[in-house]
Amino acid sequence: MDTPAVPHQIRKAFKGRVFSVVIETITTRKGGTMNVEIVRHPGSVVLVPMTDQGEVVLVRQYRHAIGKAAWELPAGTLKPNEEPRKAAARECQEEIGLIPSELVPLGSFCPTPGYCDEEMTFYKATGLREPGPDDEKAEQDEDEDIEKESFSLDRVQSMIRSGEIIDMKTVAGLALL
Repeated sequence: MDTPAVPHQIRKAFKGRVFSVVIETITTRKGGTMNVEIVRHPGSVVLVPMTDQGEVVLVRQYRHAIGKAAWELPAGTLKPNEEPRKAAARECQEEIGLIPSELVPLGSFCPTPGYCDEEMTFYKATGLREPGPDDEKAEQDEDEDIEKESFSLDRVQSMIRSGEIIDMKTVAGLALL
């Protein structure tokens, strides 16, 4: 069951800023051939930033694909050859303006394995502090216009149940706590 299909042909259909799409012609286990469209993604990190008061920091940003703003856990795409822990620290500073003193791995998930190879690595970020003069500067990406807010875990659970939080990586990350 875990034996991968061997692609006979791979054709790049699209190359974008964050991901590419390939079409692979494979032989199925039943002996047929088919084209499979796959989104190739470098991977990402998702942070569950916790304040010293036990609140979780969420970010709210406009998501063009859904046409509205969404509350989410801070997250970001890995840069080429970037180690996930380093990416997590970078994204924490970029998105919420704070540097974590501790990053605890929570697990990794593939959000859409039916058509995408992205692996999301989750970290709990604690000991959050303001950047100092000796810290590297972090800039938000061009498309990021982010507001941040801290919420109690009870409030976040209520936001999930009411549909105020619709982002699946956020629901998964909070479940890992």
